Order: sequence, then structure tokens, then C-alpha cells
Amino acid sequence: MTRPNEGIKAIQLTMDANGTPFVVYPTLLWDDQDVILVDTGLPGQLELIRELLEQQSLPFNKLTKIIITHQDRDHIGSLSDLVQASEGAVQVLAHEAAVPYLAGEIPLIKSKIIVSSPVKVDVMLQDGDILPYAGGIQVIHTPGHTPDHISLYHIPSKTLIAGDALTSRDGVLQSFDLKFTLDHQLATKSVAKFQELAIDSVITYHGGVCIDHIADRLREIVEAGQ
Repeated sequence: MTRPNEGIKAIQLTMDANGTPFVVYPTLLWDDQDVILVDTGLPGQLELIRELLEQQSLPFNKLTKIIITHQDRDHIGSLSDLVQASEGAVQVLAHEAAVPYLAGEIPLIKSKIIVSSPVKVDVMLQDGDILPYAGGIQVIHTPGHTPDHISLYHIPSKTLIAGDALTSRDGVLQSFDLKFTLDHQLATKSVAKFQELAIDSVITYHGGVCIDHIADRLREIVEAGQ
């Protein structure tokens, strides 16, 4: 199987959460120089992620970067394992506000635990950064779900990697999960930022890919939250 020189794809990561299937959708981006994984699932997913990369004809030893959208355990759980397995070859990118959480300096906001295997953030991201990978990736600081939350906009494909700023169900774009979002008003303001972008598809970490009526759904979500 031959990959185009640059691209983006959501991968389905099906995990076991205390006996219950737990499905999330990390994102892969790639070009001639880099293979990038956005978010890493719960702890213990190293071999599954390795297998999913191989299925996409992207061997694990080609992985160069991991971007973390935010500090929640289901997004950073396998980060340290992936970094260790790469023997230092993988760079970690995250918003600057996430750094002390990933470094184990302070407890994670929701679980109240300190990460057992701290990870150094190699590149601290800020709102508006344009990352020169896979044709260009815009960083959007989208606090509300957590203070450090970022979303990513893949410029060539007009794809929004929403993280937990949005969810979806059966291909229909939905608002953020009220139960797990710390500041609903701020989260709505973050969603409003997406309306400034030309978006053809959205990858939600919980729910997967949406391609229909994106602009309409964003307007409805923002209006409902105001």
C-alpha cells in the first residue's frame, strides 16, 4: 500500500476500560519527513497503536511527533510508553499550559493524580501557531474543556481535529460533553472560533469523523450555548 506524500486520517482505537469497550479516534498526519500522532488513548495502548500505524503503512519507527490536545488521562495515557519505545526519537508537542501536568509537577485537573511517568514537552504551542508539517497545521487554543485544550486545523484538507472541544454521534457533529467540560461558557467561546475557518470535515476524539452540515451545526451549537 502506497501512501500519498502528505495526508491525514482518523484511526479507531478500541480499548478496554474496566471491562467496558472504550472507543476514541486519534489522528495521524504525515508527510515526507514526519509522521504525527494526535493523542494516545488510555495507558497500555502501545502495541495497539503500533499495530494501527502498521495498518496504515506507517511503521512505528517512522513516528516523529506526538501532539497532545490536553491533559485528560484518555488522551495522554500511553504517551510515556510511546516516547520510551521510540528511544527519544519522538518529540512531544502540547500547549504551554499543559507542561506542568505532563511533567508530573502538579496533579491532573480531573483525576487528581500525578502522572507516574513524567514526559518532557519538547515544543510548547500557543494559539495561532502554524506548524510546518503535513502541509500546514494551525494551532487553536480552545479552553473550556480544560484550560490547556487545543484543537488543530489541517490547512490543506480543511480538517478540524477538535479533540474534546466537540463530540459527534453517528456522523452528526455535537457540542462538547457537559459532564466532563469544566467551563461551559468558555468552551462555547472556543467553539465559536471554529466558525472563522473553512472546514470540510471534523475529527472528534469521541465519535469520529463528521463531514455533513459542519457550518450549520457549529452555528447551532454556539447559539445553544449562549
